[in-house]
Amino acid sequence: MAKRNSRMSENLKTEIAKELGVYESVRDKGWGDVSSRDCGRVVQKAIEFAERSIANQEK
Repeated sequence: MAKRNSRMSENLKTEIAKELGVYESVRDKGWGDVSSRDCGRVVQKAIEFAERSIANQEK
């Protein structure tokens, strides 16, 4: 499978995966083994992070 261009840094994805408790699965088997639900949770956390970052910049 071709690798897609990622809009989210690997470091950010790794930190969020650790926070959500799915990092071991990512480390051992890759992102392809992470459930759709957990991937959705990672995206949700990334959006929350981005929104907080934007809000802080506007202050």
